[in-house]
Parts: sequence; structure tokens; C-alpha cells
Amino acid sequence: MDIYCRIMTPTDTDEVMDFENRKLVDSHPDEMERSIASWHARWRRESLDHYMALGWSFLVRDREVPSQYSNEGLLIGYFIAQPLLFVDGNTQSLWVEHLSYSSLKARDELCDLAYRLSREKHFQKVIFPSNTGVMNALNGHKPETWQPQTIALRTTKT
Repeated sequence: MDIYCRIMTPTDTDEVMDFENRKLVDSHPDEMERSIASWHARWRRESLDHYMALGWSFLVRDREVPSQYSNEGLLIGYFIAQPLLFVDGNTQSLWVEHLSYSSLKARDELCDLAYRLSREKHFQKVIFPSNTGVMNALNGHKPETWQPQTIALRTTKT
């Protein structure tokens, strides 16, 4: 697997929506249930539009697998995120609103990317949703439960 990461742009919206809708078919076989679930999803179109405009959201592609959307390869994961200022005693934190992936390698790469980006930008913390199965990818960074549904990594010495 030859992976490639880059910042998400508004041109990626349709591909991300298709990626998530394919995943919804597996978890919600009934079309009505799928429709209702998509209304409340963190990846709904207005959410993607908001996060992509901020420039802190990234995707990962497999260059070895062709895609109908891009000559960069098949979308295998992404996260949408934004910086949070002055939260929980920290000047800057990176809030990862949603992380989605189709392979563990994509998950690990996205988690590492969020951590490295936060360190590079001198953020004090990166916060992940805990319902995305990221704990195994974060174990090397000493994750902490920040709130019941979130995991936080310190990215600076405190």
C-alpha cells in the first residue's frame, strides 16, 4: 500500500460523502434508517463544508488503487478538524471532530498526522473522538480520557 496524505478541499466533498454513504450501507441496511443516520452524522455536508474551509482537515489515499474521483488514488480515510483556542487551560488544541478510515494503516497514518501537526504548530493537545477505534493507534503517545467520548494527547511538555 502506497499512501499519500494531503489537506482536504471542497472538491473532495462528493468523494467523502460517497465514502461515508458506502459505509452506512453496511451499518444500516434499511434505506430509511440510513437516511436518518446521515442527518445526524458528523460528516454531513454542512459539517464538511465548515471544516474543509478551515484548512485543518486531511485525507489519505492509496496511490496503488485507482479512483473515479482522483488520479491521486483511492480515498481510504480522512479526518475533519479545527483548532480550539483557550479550552481546558490550553492556549491551542486541535479538535478532531470525525475520523473515518477503511484500513488500519490509514487510521494509524491519520492519527500520527494529527499528532505531528499539533506538535509542529505548538498546540498543547490534540483531541480525538473515542468512538472511532483510534485508541490502538494512540497507545504510543500516552492517551488520556478527556471527556467520556474523547481522548486527548498532550503534544507539549507541561
